[in-house]
Amino acid sequence: MRSGGAAPGMAAGAMLKHRRTALERVEKFVSAAYFTDCNLRGRWETCWFKVELSIPPAWAGREVHFVWESDGEGMVWRDGQPVQGLTKEGEKTSYILTSCLKESEPHSVTLYVELACNGLFGAGKGTMIAPPDPNRRFTVSKAELVVFNRDVYELLVDLEILLDMARLLGEENQRSFQALYAANQMVNVCDVTDPATFPAARDLAAAIFGQRNGESQHSIHAMGHCHIDSAWLWPYEETIRKCARSWVTVIRLMESNPELTFVCSQAQQFEWVRSWYPGLYAQIQDYVAKGRFVPVGGTWVEMDGNLPSGEAMVRQFLQGQRFFREQFGRICSEFWLPDTFGYSAQLPQLMRGCGIGRFLTQKLSWNLVNAFPHHTFFWEGIDGSRVLTHFPPGDSYGMLGRVEEMLKTVKNNKDKGRVNHSAVLFGFGDGGGGPTQKMLDRMKRMRDTDGLPRVQMSTPDRLFSVLEKESSQLCTWVGELFLELHNGTYTTQAQIKKGNRECERILHDVEVLSALALAQDSSFQYPASQLQRLWRLLLLNQFHDVLPGSCIQLVVEDALQYYAEIRRAGAQLQEEAVQSLCGDLLQPESGHAEGTLVLNTLPWERTEVISRTGPAGAEVLALVTAPSMGYAILREPLPPPQPVTVVKQEDGSVTMENGVIAVCLDAMGRLTSLRLAHSEREAVADGCCANQFALFDDVPLYWDAWDVMDYHLETRKPVTTLLKPLEITLAGGLRGSASFSLRVGKSSTLTQEIVLDATCPYIRFLTQVEWKESHKFLKVEFPVQVRSTNATYEIQFGHVQRPTHWNTSWDWARFEVWAHKWMDLSEHGFGVAVLNDSKYGASARGNVLSLSLLRAPKSPDATADITQHHFTYAVLPHRGSFQDAGVIQCAYNLNFPLHAVPASCAQCPAWSAFSVSSPAVVLETVKQAEDRPDAVVVRLYEAHGSTAVTWLRSSLPVTEAMLCDLLEQPLAKEPLALEQQGVRLSFTPFQVLSILLVLRQ
Repeated sequence: MRSGGAAPGMAAGAMLKHRRTALERVEKFVSAAYFTDCNLRGRWETCWFKVELSIPPAWAGREVHFVWESDGEGMVWRDGQPVQGLTKEGEKTSYILTSCLKESEPHSVTLYVELACNGLFGAGKGTMIAPPDPNRRFTVSKAELVVFNRDVYELLVDLEILLDMARLLGEENQRSFQALYAANQMVNVCDVTDPATFPAARDLAAAIFGQRNGESQHSIHAMGHCHIDSAWLWPYEETIRKCARSWVTVIRLMESNPELTFVCSQAQQFEWVRSWYPGLYAQIQDYVAKGRFVPVGGTWVEMDGNLPSGEAMVRQFLQGQRFFREQFGRICSEFWLPDTFGYSAQLPQLMRGCGIGRFLTQKLSWNLVNAFPHHTFFWEGIDGSRVLTHFPPGDSYGMLGRVEEMLKTVKNNKDKGRVNHSAVLFGFGDGGGGPTQKMLDRMKRMRDTDGLPRVQMSTPDRLFSVLEKESSQLCTWVGELFLELHNGTYTTQAQIKKGNRECERILHDVEVLSALALAQDSSFQYPASQLQRLWRLLLLNQFHDVLPGSCIQLVVEDALQYYAEIRRAGAQLQEEAVQSLCGDLLQPESGHAEGTLVLNTLPWERTEVISRTGPAGAEVLALVTAPSMGYAILREPLPPPQPVTVVKQEDGSVTMENGVIAVCLDAMGRLTSLRLAHSEREAVADGCCANQFALFDDVPLYWDAWDVMDYHLETRKPVTTLLKPLEITLAGGLRGSASFSLRVGKSSTLTQEIVLDATCPYIRFLTQVEWKESHKFLKVEFPVQVRSTNATYEIQFGHVQRPTHWNTSWDWARFEVWAHKWMDLSEHGFGVAVLNDSKYGASARGNVLSLSLLRAPKSPDATADITQHHFTYAVLPHRGSFQDAGVIQCAYNLNFPLHAVPASCAQCPAWSAFSVSSPAVVLETVKQAEDRPDAVVVRLYEAHGSTAVTWLRSSLPVTEAMLCDLLEQPLAKEPLALEQQGVRLSFTPFQVLSILLVLRQ
């Protein structure tokens, strides 16, 4: 061995390398923080703001950028049009003035920068989900005119990809070493002071990227994406600007990257841009026509997947798909809901009914306890409908186009061997931003490089088309896709939950009454445009950070204003419909009311106690019978079959009985006994009290408004501080009631009136809470004398069963679940149901039914739920199954009260517009058809989980009936037969059917 100096040629020869030092050497060479004085990064050259620019003539032939860095989001405007979004967090800090300055181009330019005082994720302080900080300051840190050194940029991207391949492919992979040695050699040949050395370095990278994959390599379908929450840490108004900033940037990228495709959901956001940025919208329409800007999803917004009613979910699709067809000439073939907090088991049928057979999401990757076992599979709903479902295996909808993400997509894929294609959605999301040029340039290098999966720009249609061809080996998941996280969102922001339920009911009633008025009076103008406006407000509020309550106070204020507008306008529309339908029966303004007109918007006859105005103007009670979906005039109230009796016992307890049920209440308003009348069968568990309030500590790990953790159950404290003991408030007859008050927590109060009406099979709890707690969770519990391994919960157009035990981690993870109007626990022959008028959180563990009432999170809204609340729930013991006992109908009755209007006419025949012969079938909706003013659409569903046949009867002048889909398109050439009994309809379990009824004019 020679000594005393290196041998000739040693510098160019192979050296033994230490992996870590080689990796870190390349990392430092591209670092933005270390050694910038001598590495490649250091060679980079370099409210409304009016920016006047003058480009030096010496920069001819150079690429010139306007660089703007600020904490807030910005938009560059030029010649009166938006041209570029600016977001420091979204890595968009420059606007390309010219890619190669020509003499003929303008050298003096005037730009305007519109700057928002918020970042991509709002204006909180300290943590992303903190409420907006009004004192937070936003700084413009850079406003420069620079020459962009594209050679350096391209080298940086080359080295980044090679470095990631070296780090991430692992020491057992020879491509890892090939990439590392190529990167190391690039550093050797690259003299940062001499641009003439750059091409040789780039050739070394190209040699690696030019080595191709084999036939079996996994194919990634990359799609530009920009998930924009329609409201979250910012109000609706700011979302409009976020859409414009993000989408104009996409248009700029498409101009210079002909391969780029971009997928975009939410018809509401398209409508906002259409209204506020018509020039930008015209460009979007052009790229939609070219198949590069791809509308997806088919819904008005990316709604919550659990809490909207079945009909509201239908309207999400109806409004969304009609918008896409009107604006772009096509409907969407895939449902796109990547970020909502769980997915109802009724969604597959609703998708199918709206022309959709494909579904994409990724949120179940957030499961706290159990890893979901598939990424590509068939999802089967409660009626048997199936949709092809894909979860991007990278478990994200906001990837950055990095090697690590592509490798994770392949490695993490749980359906290896079944399918060989998957999606990568790249672009900054949630707060907007979208793709960047660097993301595109990264993926260009990974298009077909040995050792990495193939990466191709694609579309949802191309992806799902190849998945369909490979689908023969796919597994099927049956039932709901339950997210094991964020289950506090079933309860947070109770005012929003109440507003949603009320407004769903208001729009239902307005449509029913308006449709009946249309059929009875040809001069009546059905309020189609007004209803569309109100529905769109409601649908917007069902966005997956608004209805769940995971939004800032400004959004809550917007949402409550929208609900107030729906209530106001809905009341006016309802009054107009009733006036048209029953005008000759109504009391003149100055006349005397001889009777009461009672209207029923539900599809079954109802006998109930109502409150009406008596002769002296006082409110009086009356027992009335109202026909199915119709009206009747009441003059003399019906006598109750058995009056309600209310008796106070010596120990302070109160008993109530109405001939249907009998209850006993202690001084704290707790049920100590609940029985069916004339039965010894007790519904309350031995030694327990029902209607027991309990307070829990409620401090989640991070996502405050979103999460309630399992450990909250260990902190249960019964509410026992009595402020006012139970006292009788109505002594009986048509109605009996008693009231009491409790202290809840440190400073909250709860007052409740417990009401039993004549003939009613359930007892109601009218509740008022002055809520002032912090990080507490209030529930009410019903321990019942029923044993069953499953409880039943209402969902959209049906119900599901969930376990009452914690045998497995999948069972335990459902310690807090969601329901709509009712939940039930039954054994053979007997059961107990809990009904509600505005609550969604629930649980059933063992024999205890629990309804979640109020939470008190502090982020992102520090004032969440701190106000007065009014809500009603009820408990219903029953013989037999909940289906046979009419639990479903009772829950509807609680949520859809009869309408009582003073009438001038003392007598008039009762009139029913619609009825169905089977109690298993619910007629949910009656509305004017979207495209046929001479027709109405009725929507029915099978509610029991049975195969059923029913007759749909109508007194309307129906001349033709035909089945249609949820978009109101006919399903068959032949109409349904109109027979004397009506229209005969056959249902399979939980099937939803829509019928188009043409009316005689």
